[in-house]
Amino acid sequence: MGYRYAKNGVLDEGFDNKPFESYEKTQQAIKLVKDFFQQELAYRLKLLRVTAPLFVTSKSGLNDNLSGVERVVSFTVKDLNEENAEIVQSLAKWKRMALGKFKVEPHRGIYTDMNAIRRDEKLDNLHSIYVDQWDWEKVITRSDRTSEYLRSTVKILYECFKNLEEYVNNLYPELVLMMPDDIFFITSQELQKMYPNIPAPQREYEIVKQKRAVFIEKIGGKLPDGTVHDDRAPDYDDWELNGDIILWSDMLDEPIEISSMGVRVDERSMLSQLKAANKEERAELEFHKKVINGELPLTIGGGIGQSRLCLYFLKRMHIGEVQVGIWQDEVIEKCNEAGIMLL
Repeated sequence: MGYRYAKNGVLDEGFDNKPFESYEKTQQAIKLVKDFFQQELAYRLKLLRVTAPLFVTSKSGLNDNLSGVERVVSFTVKDLNEENAEIVQSLAKWKRMALGKFKVEPHRGIYTDMNAIRRDEKLDNLHSIYVDQWDWEKVITRSDRTSEYLRSTVKILYECFKNLEEYVNNLYPELVLMMPDDIFFITSQELQKMYPNIPAPQREYEIVKQKRAVFIEKIGGKLPDGTVHDDRAPDYDDWELNGDIILWSDMLDEPIEISSMGVRVDERSMLSQLKAANKEERAELEFHKKVINGELPLTIGGGIGQSRLCLYFLKRMHIGEVQVGIWQDEVIEKCNEAGIMLL
């Protein structure tokens, strides 16, 4: 018998670990899940797999600032006169530059394996300082910049998840995955109105526990009470046309954010969001100038966590069961005691 983490961090008796009782079986399962899903993703969204950078120069403005407070991992490059470079935190901006550089047609796009270091992550069941995700980006037209188009893309992604669910259930029937037939859509404003007296993370918990698969829209801008549902950088997603795909985990008894995505900023929303975030100085960076001057294609894109996907669909308790990371000594000890195999 395996064990689970209760919300207080204590290990409780829980799920049968038998399908993945060996290192070899675990690695085989991870590969099967990843191979199947990325083929689904590429086929349904018409994406070409490409190679991508591990680092970018600081002056390019291509790195993702995430919520704006995370420290990047940086270093100087000897043969570039000690110019400063940064390990990517995501590829949101780089992908859009690549689509423009290679003149990709509307409704076609790219995806890649994105590997990053996020040194300030709080380590827990779902978070590691090593980030592995499929980053994807697709060219759209001006008329596609609507909530209807955003939702239609989310539905396609959810179909990919449902197909993966069927595939995993056939491989490992003992897992008994049961996702809802459809994903539930709600805006951050509607969610606040529904649960006005609790903070945003708790609102997410309540709605995802109830609906089990949710897309929360419009993240980054201020809500009617002056707060934000969650911090988002002002220079890649349009805060009116973005959101998170969140699935309920019975194993962890909590929601898992599988994907953050959105229609990207155009010249108007770039300027307005930089102003709202008091980051107007970024308008002088190369990427930002190209968006403001209309020199880059309009796009939609996002990231899908590879290890989180494996954790959810293989019913694992800790992200360290599906990726190699570094963890606190007490976590390693508890996992060893509980028979949870960290890679």
